[in-house]
Amino acid sequence: MAIQAEYIWIDGTKPTPMLRSKTKVIPEYIGSLHELAIDEWGFDGSSTEQATGEASDCALKPVFTCKDPIRGGDNILVMCEVLLAQDGSPHPTNTRAALRDVSAKYADQEMIYGIEQEYTMMRTDGTPYGFPVGGEPGPQGPYYCGVGAGRVMGREIVERHTQACMDAGLRISGTNAEVMPGQWEFQIGPLPALAVSDEIWIARWMLHRIAEEYDVVISLDAKPKKGDWNGAGAHTNFSTRAMRESYDAVIAACEKLGTRVMEHVENYGHDIQSRLTGKHETAPWNVYSYGVSNRGASVRIPWQVERNKRGYAEDRRPNANVDPYTVTRLILETVCG
Repeated sequence: MAIQAEYIWIDGTKPTPMLRSKTKVIPEYIGSLHELAIDEWGFDGSSTEQATGEASDCALKPVFTCKDPIRGGDNILVMCEVLLAQDGSPHPTNTRAALRDVSAKYADQEMIYGIEQEYTMMRTDGTPYGFPVGGEPGPQGPYYCGVGAGRVMGREIVERHTQACMDAGLRISGTNAEVMPGQWEFQIGPLPALAVSDEIWIARWMLHRIAEEYDVVISLDAKPKKGDWNGAGAHTNFSTRAMRESYDAVIAACEKLGTRVMEHVENYGHDIQSRLTGKHETAPWNVYSYGVSNRGASVRIPWQVERNKRGYAEDRRPNANVDPYTVTRLILETVCG
């Protein structure tokens, strides 16, 4: 019996790359997902900002495979790295390759991550899905983790997406409505750097795909609505084996993150300065700080970590539109290097 394999990759759009995908029909599939050999494929890079017309071929190298819960059956989703067709080396837009190398270098420190992916539902006309047509809702306050009409919008999409992540076998660990109406969050992890990043990209793809059916646009913009509204982030929780055993190691990690502030901020997603203003539960983009239970700090140490004298920390600076391959690599290099 034939199945469909959806090949998914990250394009070269600037300043924020987009997801692309296309379908391969695999004939006469018999067996299990774990036994299936997924071939490399290719695409026209001149149509994705990754090549010029006179040398347009780019290669897709499968790196992560899971069930496709949208099509169902034995169909699969295939996350891919982009390679140069000429010699098989990583394409300049392939940020996963750099993370692969760094993960191998610091494997002995057993860094794991949990990423909190915020996003905002938008109408196709560019207005927030949670706002009244032609108007403004009441000020933020009742929407965060809310329930009930007038406070929560888009729950059907969220429920379908959550179930899809579970059916795909992703390590989704929770969801919640966020501070702005029509804004939500899901969490992936804890997992090592490559795994959490692959799963975030697959989960993002499924979210976009499910929202298509409702004529809803999923925005990962840092500040999707100007004014007195929270932006959208991808808070990144992290811990090494040492941090999970010692509070001193937690403090040392926070101190190390303060040594490469601008390198992190400049790679934590487009338009970060509009979100990290020092207001709306953020620290200023150009000032580094950390503190216990402090959502106005760059890095937050949860209260239970201080109490238990071991655990993890949360880098609150990454935007919703951050590349997870990049943010996990930078934290790994800075904390473990």
